Amino acid sequence: MFKLKKFAEDCTHCNLCVEQCAFLQRYGNPAKVVSAFDLDNGNFPNLPFECSLCELCTSVCPAGLNPAKLFLEMRRDIVYRSGWDFSKHKALLDFERRGMSRRYTYYALPAQCDTVFFPGCTLAGSRPKQTLRLFHYLRSHVPAIGIVMDCCSKPSHDLGRHEWFKKNFGEMKRLLKEKGIKKILAACPGCHKIFKDYGGSIQVKTVYEILWQKGLPSLEKMSGSVSIHDPCAARHDERVHTAIRLLVRSLGLDVTELEHSGKNTLCCGEGGAVGFLDPLLSKNWGRLIARESSGKKLVTYCAGCYEILNKATSVCHILDLVFEPQAALSGRVNAYRAPITYLNRVLLKHRFKKNMVASVICEREATNHY
Repeated sequence: MFKLKKFAEDCTHCNLCVEQCAFLQRYGNPAKVVSAFDLDNGNFPNLPFECSLCELCTSVCPAGLNPAKLFLEMRRDIVYRSGWDFSKHKALLDFERRGMSRRYTYYALPAQCDTVFFPGCTLAGSRPKQTLRLFHYLRSHVPAIGIVMDCCSKPSHDLGRHEWFKKNFGEMKRLLKEKGIKKILAACPGCHKIFKDYGGSIQVKTVYEILWQKGLPSLEKMSGSVSIHDPCAARHDERVHTAIRLLVRSLGLDVTELEHSGKNTLCCGEGGAVGFLDPLLSKNWGRLIARESSGKKLVTYCAGCYEILNKATSVCHILDLVFEPQAALSGRVNAYRAPITYLNRVLLKHRFKKNMVASVICEREATNHY
């Protein structure tokens, strides 16, 4: 765990992070937060769980501090020392548990496969058609590519359930290494960050970089201007920021940058699972993004961000724009929501099982209790 006293001493009290964050506006700058927080005496027990963990505070901190990492460590410490009542997060943890169950997982690896497409849970459920199109596109450039439908356990990671996360992500990582997988092509920025931080020798790259490097599957041109919402999981990855903007411009669209973008992007409101504890605090982020976009079409590359921002403003996923450009701009792409998303994942899995030739096929049965 971070040394709270040392962190408080290093904070300069400049309040630049407070200016950017409603959570810190509620509790004060990080030095004040760690000074007031006392788990043993029951002071502000929910506090670390109200941070979105988006790291905007880190981007603007002149002292180079990472308050978001501090709050994650505080979550882990609470869970380890005294446990935590996750009843309000049950829907999220059920979503994670299903994602790593035998019903929804699927590993199909062709002969000589060392690279797999990892679509993530939300994209596969909300956009099964785009997921399949993207897989076929990737296979045209990487003929021996495999498919892995599984959950990276990011919800547990962000909730501070560190032992659970290490067990389940470690199980998946061991399985991938045993099967000779060396590279992950990830569609979800959250999954990309998890593999980047914890994947060890397994390399990870976003599919958006591949799309730009190899060229779009369609050259249908459009006109107009859009803004781009960078998911906070990709905040520090300038290569991805560049690839997304080049993709959008190659479709003929101009990009009008939001006031907060790239490394200074705003969280959509989903980060840190804050919405399960404090919906109003969570929704504040989406309202800020909608205000900055001023009615202009938003393009994001996170299916989770899309679900949140779609309630506040006009938004499309970059894969909608690539595969169905006109429908995406006019808002006519069908993005499915739960519970249909679960059915879609099962149907997509069966489609891969039926049509894909693979030398290794397996499912994963992870622990089912919390």
